[in-house]
Amino acid sequence: MTEHSYVEVKDLRRVFDVSKPWLNRVLEGSEKQYLKAVDGVSFTIAKGETFALVGESGSGKSTVARMVVGLLSPTSGEVAIDGVSMSSRAATAERQRLRRRIQMIFQDPYASLNPRWQVDRIVAEPIRAFRLIESEKDISDRVGELLSLVGLHPADGRKYPHEFSGGQRQRIAIARALASNAEFIVCDEPTSALDVSVQAQILNLMRDLQDRLGLTYLFISHNLAVVRHMASRIGVMYLGRIVEISNGRELFAHPKHPYTRMLLDAVPDVGMTGRQRIPVKGEIPNPINPPSGCTFNPRCPFANDRCRTEIPPLLGGVACHAIHEGRLAIDAAA
Repeated sequence: MTEHSYVEVKDLRRVFDVSKPWLNRVLEGSEKQYLKAVDGVSFTIAKGETFALVGESGSGKSTVARMVVGLLSPTSGEVAIDGVSMSSRAATAERQRLRRRIQMIFQDPYASLNPRWQVDRIVAEPIRAFRLIESEKDISDRVGELLSLVGLHPADGRKYPHEFSGGQRQRIAIARALASNAEFIVCDEPTSALDVSVQAQILNLMRDLQDRLGLTYLFISHNLAVVRHMASRIGVMYLGRIVEISNGRELFAHPKHPYTRMLLDAVPDVGMTGRQRIPVKGEIPNPINPPSGCTFNPRCPFANDRCRTEIPPLLGGVACHAIHEGRLAIDAAA
């Protein structure tokens, strides 16, 4: 594990078998089909840092998130958190102790909460599951503290999820994530289902909790405005690979990869700077049959023959032949 890195993801891959049933393949004479959802993703996250993964739908962000927390097994590659491997080869006792310190906040807060349970039972579930507190009175007190911590009233614990707004439900989901004394939280598009004004409240709450409790976040989003507010470092994903990884301010001030520039150009120019913007072209290709070489080449205005045949390595924080060969200036989009 790299020094000072709390989370280390190394060469992570996930392949799904999306073939038709065996009999259909025999009758139709078709072969098996595989989908590379994640293809060689590597990054590290320091203690107390927010690292974000951004990209269009279908880029593999959520698959990475689920592999990091252990909800999905990688086809190959390694995830280590605080020096402990998340693979099945690691000692079970070590992974169990680590599991309590990892939680996940999902995109739809209503779908992630049991509609038949009252809120106090939902928030208390991790406490009981990990046997953190034995006394029922102490558990009730702790639930009240957690609800207050996320901006709700302890009395709200007697209500059901349907009695709350979307923003309040996400606050409940955050309280549940904190109930196990979590240190590392994976946030999978936690505000995309909320109104814009409520999004700001939830994001500010998450930043306040990070400062207060020293939390480490892996933040998944397709919204660059949200990422700009939350992340200290950003990885840009396209069709299962990271094409650019950079400090947050640097990425917004001097985007390198043509795909990153395209994403930024798609954000409305509120400041009316008059800067020339390249409109978004095309759609993300079918991941079952991706383009050869750089997978972004069909949509890239700077692609040449090498881009169509050779996968660019991630060098200097960017995977782009045009950048590596000097055909595209880094400051061109500044």
